[in-house]
This record gives sequence, structure tokens and C-alpha cells, in this order.
Amino acid sequence: MDANPNQKNSWFYRWFLNNKTVTTLLVVLLLLIIIFMVSKVSFIFEPLKVIFAAVGTPIIIAGVFYYFLNPLVDMLDDKTKLKRTWIIAMIFIALIGLLIWGLAVFIPWLGGQVRSFVENVPNYWHSFTKVSDEILKGNKYPQLNSIVNELNDDLTHWFKSSSSDYAKKGFSSVSSLVGSITKIGVSLVTFPVILFYMLKDGHRLPKYLTHFFPKRAQSSFQQTLKDINSQISNYIRGQLSVAFAVMIMFGIGFTIIGLPYGLFLALLAGLFNLIPYIGSFLAMLPALGVALSVSPMMFAQAVLVFAVEQILEGHVISPKLLGDSLEIYPVTVLVVLLSAGNLFGLPGVILGIPGYAVLKVLVTKLYSWWRQVSGLFDDDDDAQTDQPTEASPGKHSN
Repeated sequence: MDANPNQKNSWFYRWFLNNKTVTTLLVVLLLLIIIFMVSKVSFIFEPLKVIFAAVGTPIIIAGVFYYFLNPLVDMLDDKTKLKRTWIIAMIFIALIGLLIWGLAVFIPWLGGQVRSFVENVPNYWHSFTKVSDEILKGNKYPQLNSIVNELNDDLTHWFKSSSSDYAKKGFSSVSSLVGSITKIGVSLVTFPVILFYMLKDGHRLPKYLTHFFPKRAQSSFQQTLKDINSQISNYIRGQLSVAFAVMIMFGIGFTIIGLPYGLFLALLAGLFNLIPYIGSFLAMLPALGVALSVSPMMFAQAVLVFAVEQILEGHVISPKLLGDSLEIYPVTVLVVLLSAGNLFGLPGVILGIPGYAVLKVLVTKLYSWWRQVSGLFDDDDDAQTDQPTEASPGKHSN
């Protein structure tokens, strides 16, 4: 019901009911009260935390594979006469073939590379300190030389203490290791089942969820789901494609310069590249360390490989594969990564950006709805009053 003229002219209406600042503060106050009340009854949500801890990992893995494989399933479904179930089954057979190849060839190779790399880390560090001593010898850089020597002593002590600690804790950590292996095994067994049904019936989920809402809100809710799905799918497919391209580029570059463990370091670079912006720099740290332990010339060649990769990734690969699909400022990305990493660790670093993208869509939609229904924004009123004026010449012209 619209307010009468006397109500609109009253100080209470002007200062409280029709005041954007007061309304915003009231909304924030209500949100804080809700958060406070939820924190007081957090024990109610403990079963949900247990359930998510059990099924969260396979659902997340299945979701990543879903967004990566669903375009292929849709394309084959449109261009062939096969049923969607048969298409998914053939893709699963191909994935099983890749898995068998990985277990037979790739995993043993990777395990050997990791074991050899870890065993040679002290040797690489010794070579690194030897090269640094040759560079810094003399009295030209006495302060820098003392810093390097102190860092060398600290890291040497850390290597020795870490090895002894791991030896002492070996037996006590067996139970936790068995628990982790069991959890990983359950996730690997259950996520293909979840993935199968996501690929088979995932396109029906928005329509199913929409029918729970009133008819006047169904269109807006369906568009919100579409925007969220677009944000997540663009990010996952783009980020995985960029990471794979980065792995290929580093693999070629490290092989050309003859860097030890080049393919393993390239694989590590691809995994680190799943972290936006800072992933490539993190991936280059072990590569540069290994290169410097070999020779200064190898270090210079590794820096050149890194520079070429950054140019190709920044100007060719990322704009083509990832683009600006999320429309998030780089500073915002770094803030989200730091915050999510401190709160949730490695999963937060990987899932923080898509989570922020989903939250951004929801907040944007909610704010747009609030502008339309609150009556507190004059520009919406002006837009509504301008519409008949723009349409009136058309009526006279008929």
C-alpha cells in the first residue's frame, strides 16, 4: 500500500523509511544478528559438517570433471543419434583406459622422479651454496655473504631435524596415513558414480530446482542459476586448459635447455598454475633452484624459459582460453586467495576464486532486486517514468 502525502512529508518517513543509509544499516544489523545467533547454535550444524567432510571431496572432484566433460557430452549428444547414457559410457571407457595407462606407466615414472628429486634436494642445496659462495666470495658483499651463510646453516639444521622428526613420528603417523588412504580410496570409488549421474541428468537440475519457487520468481532464479553455472564452467575449463598449456610449454623449454627433472618440474608448474596469478611464480622457485645448483648459465636459461612462458601465457594463451570471464580485478583475486588460503588452506586457495564468483553473482542479483522493490533509488523511478514518454511517439505515429 502506498503511503499517503501526509506520511511522506513526516520526519519519520524522510529520516527512516525513505533513507538509504538507515535502511542499509538496518539490513547489516539484521545480518549480524543472524550470524550471531547461528554462532550460538553452531552445534546444530555439526552433522552437516560431518556429512560434507564425507561426501564433499568426491562431489567437488565430480563437479570439476563435469564442467570439463559436459561440453563434449552435449556436442556428441547433438551430432550423433546415440543415447546420452551410451555417450557417457564410452567417455568413461576412454577415461578408464587413461587411468590404466597412468597406473602402469605414468605413476611409476612420477614416483621415481619424486623420490629421486627429494633424495637429491640436499645435494642441490649444497651445489647452490657452492655457487653462491663463488659469486659472493671476497669482501665486496660482506653483509649479503653473512645472510647467505646464516640461511645455509638454518636450512641445513632444518633438513637434519626434519629427517629425524619424520623417523621418530613414522610409527605414530601410520594410523593417520591409513585413514587418509581410506578416505582417498572412498573418494576415488564414489566420484565416478556421482559424475555419471551429473553428466546424465545435470541439465535437468535447474528446472527441477526452479519449480520450488513462485512462478513470478522462477525466471529470475533460473537466470541466476544460469549465470552461476556460466561463471564456474568458464573458470574451471579455462583454468585447466591454461594449466595444461603451461605444463606443455615448461616441458618443452626445460627439455631444450636440459634441466634435470625438467618434465617433473613442468608437471609441478602446471599444478601450481591452478592458483591464479601467483601459481607460475611459485612453480618456478624449485626450477630456478635446481638450475642455479647446476650452473649460472643453466639459471640464466631457466629464467629465459620463464620469461618466454609468461609472455605467451599473458598475451596469447590466457586471453584465448580464459579471457575475462569472471570480470574480477587482479587485486581482488589476490585478496581472495590470501583470505581463503588462511581460512581453509590449500582447498581455499583452489576453490576461493570460483566461490567468490558465485557469491558475486548472488550479491549482484540480490542488490538488483533490492533496487527494484525498495523504492529508495530515484534512478529506478526515473527509468520507469521515462518509459511511457519514449513509447508515446510510437503511438502517435501509428
